[in-house]
Amino acid sequence: MILLEITNASELIATKLGDFVERLTPDFVDDSTVEDLVLKRMIENLSQEGIKGEVSLFKGLQIEGEKMILTEGFKVRSQRKF
Repeated sequence: MILLEITNASELIATKLGDFVERLTPDFVDDSTVEDLVLKRMIENLSQEGIKGEVSLFKGLQIEGEKMILTEGFKVRSQRKF
Protein backbone atom coordinates (compact mmCIF):
# COMPACT_ATOMS: atom_id res chain seq x y z
CA MET A 1 0.00 0.00 0.00
CA ILE A 2 1.20 3.49 -0.81
CA LEU A 3 -0.01 6.61 0.96
CA LEU A 4 0.51 9.99 -0.68
CA GLU A 5 -0.25 13.26 1.11
CA ILE A 6 -0.24 16.46 -0.93
CA THR A 7 0.76 19.35 1.31
CA ASN A 8 0.90 22.25 -1.14
CA ALA A 9 -2.52 22.15 -2.82
CA SER A 10 -3.23 25.86 -2.22
CA GLU A 11 0.10 26.87 -3.80
CA LEU A 12 -0.58 24.67 -6.83
CA ILE A 13 -4.02 26.22 -7.31
CA ALA A 14 -2.53 29.71 -6.98
CA THR A 15 0.21 28.87 -9.50
CA LYS A 16 -2.15 27.30 -12.04
CA LEU A 17 -5.20 29.54 -11.64
CA GLY A 18 -3.89 32.65 -9.94
CA ASP A 19 -3.86 34.07 -6.44
CA PHE A 20 -7.32 35.62 -6.81
CA VAL A 21 -9.03 32.28 -7.47
CA GLU A 22 -7.04 30.60 -4.68
CA ARG A 23 -8.24 33.20 -2.16
CA LEU A 24 -11.85 32.60 -3.22
CA THR A 25 -11.75 28.84 -2.74
CA PRO A 26 -11.66 27.16 0.65
CA ASP A 27 -8.67 24.91 1.38
CA PHE A 28 -10.75 21.73 1.30
CA VAL A 29 -11.79 22.53 -2.30
CA ASP A 30 -8.14 23.10 -3.23
CA ASP A 31 -7.15 19.79 -1.62
CA SER A 32 -9.95 17.86 -3.32
CA THR A 33 -9.25 19.38 -6.74
CA VAL A 34 -5.53 18.64 -6.62
CA GLU A 35 -6.11 15.13 -5.24
CA ASP A 36 -8.58 14.37 -8.05
CA LEU A 37 -6.14 15.58 -10.72
CA VAL A 38 -3.22 13.65 -9.23
CA LEU A 39 -5.37 10.52 -8.97
CA LYS A 40 -6.40 10.79 -12.62
CA ARG A 41 -2.80 11.18 -13.82
CA MET A 42 -1.52 8.43 -11.55
CA ILE A 43 -4.08 5.99 -12.92
CA GLU A 44 -3.24 6.97 -16.51
CA ASN A 45 0.51 6.48 -15.93
CA LEU A 46 0.20 3.26 -13.96
CA SER A 47 -2.18 1.78 -16.53
CA GLN A 48 0.27 2.60 -19.34
CA GLU A 49 2.91 0.60 -17.45
CA GLY A 50 0.56 -2.39 -17.23
CA ILE A 51 -0.01 -2.00 -13.49
CA LYS A 52 -3.44 -2.99 -12.19
CA GLY A 53 -4.77 -2.01 -8.80
CA GLU A 54 -7.08 0.20 -6.83
CA VAL A 55 -6.68 3.77 -5.60
CA SER A 56 -8.74 5.36 -2.83
CA LEU A 57 -9.02 8.95 -1.64
CA PHE A 58 -9.69 9.38 2.08
CA LYS A 59 -10.86 12.22 4.26
CA GLY A 60 -10.06 12.20 7.97
CA LEU A 61 -6.90 10.09 7.92
CA GLN A 62 -3.66 11.37 9.45
CA ILE A 63 -0.23 9.86 9.90
CA GLU A 64 1.83 10.98 12.89
CA GLY A 65 5.16 9.20 13.06
CA GLU A 66 4.30 5.52 12.87
CA LYS A 67 0.69 5.97 14.00
CA MET A 68 -2.37 6.15 11.76
CA ILE A 69 -5.12 8.33 13.21
CA LEU A 70 -8.71 8.22 12.01
CA THR A 71 -10.63 11.40 12.83
CA GLU A 72 -14.32 11.68 13.53
CA GLY A 73 -15.15 12.62 9.93
CA PHE A 74 -13.28 9.66 8.39
CA LYS A 75 -14.68 8.49 5.07
CA VAL A 76 -13.59 7.17 1.69
CA ARG A 77 -14.03 10.05 -0.77
CA SER A 78 -13.40 8.07 -3.91
CA GLN A 79 -12.32 4.58 -4.92
CA ARG A 80 -11.26 3.56 -8.42
CA LYS A 81 -9.96 0.32 -9.87
CA PHE A 82 -7.67 0.45 -12.87
